[in-house]
Amino acid sequence: MTKAEGGISSLRTTRTFLKEGTCSETLMIVLDRAFGHPLKLEERAAQPFAGGLMQHGYQCGVIWGAALAAGAQAYRVLGPGPQAEAGAVVAAQRLAESFRARNKEINCLELTETDMQSSKQLWKYFLKGGSIRCFRMAAKYAPVAFGEIEAALSERHVEAPAAPASCAALLARRMGASDMHAAMAAGLAGGIGLSGGACGALGAALWTIAMNCLEEGVGDNVWKSKVFQSRAGDTIDRFLRSADFKFECSEVVGRRFESIADHAAYVRDGGCSKIIEALAAR
Repeated sequence: MTKAEGGISSLRTTRTFLKEGTCSETLMIVLDRAFGHPLKLEERAAQPFAGGLMQHGYQCGVIWGAALAAGAQAYRVLGPGPQAEAGAVVAAQRLAESFRARNKEINCLELTETDMQSSKQLWKYFLKGGSIRCFRMAAKYAPVAFGEIEAALSERHVEAPAAPASCAALLARRMGASDMHAAMAAGLAGGIGLSGGACGALGAALWTIAMNCLEEGVGDNVWKSKVFQSRAGDTIDRFLRSADFKFECSEVVGRRFESIADHAAYVRDGGCSKIIEALAAR
């Protein structure tokens, strides 16, 4: 086991997946512990990313979970502010690219060929051994993700743009998040690492809502909480109305961002302000 793999074994990842039940929470747990900093509340709150963001089939939950872990490590290495946000985005870029390189796709729907919101399709997926494929994919990706995060955060030459560097971090702060949580959410920007997928600001909002629900005592399985489902449903409705009923960043914006500086400038100039206002509304 190399240092870049963080001592992450396939067996450990699979056991965690079996115990916790969601790919997003699993990756975050495994990576946080590899970095030596468990974050139980934040990890539980990652459950809704499974199935591609509330089971909508977008980016695989392991990428969301890994991006949050990357943001936490960026905060520890670089401190609060735009430098950590930029580091989190760079790490998320590497995570999304490495995942795509190994699996050809990054979206849950294409990876599983299953509509996770359909009970019938979901049961067929499990009966055909789909969960085993997910276990294997997560187990193979976890050590790769650790290495990508380490490599990204060693690139001290990456220049941080003027704040805010990330729409997702900006949204998290608007919802009362701490500096650490803002940095953790930062890599979700632009559809996770500027890859153009499902909106990172929406992901940050749902994650923040999940943390709030857990702190209110809804139980360990926030995904099954009626309180969370109600708040998340309202948030998604507000998002869709503000985003012209589009989910993916590249469709909402009309392009993909070329760089962190490009994205930061877009946000500073008021881009996505309507969406951020809608998501931050109480």
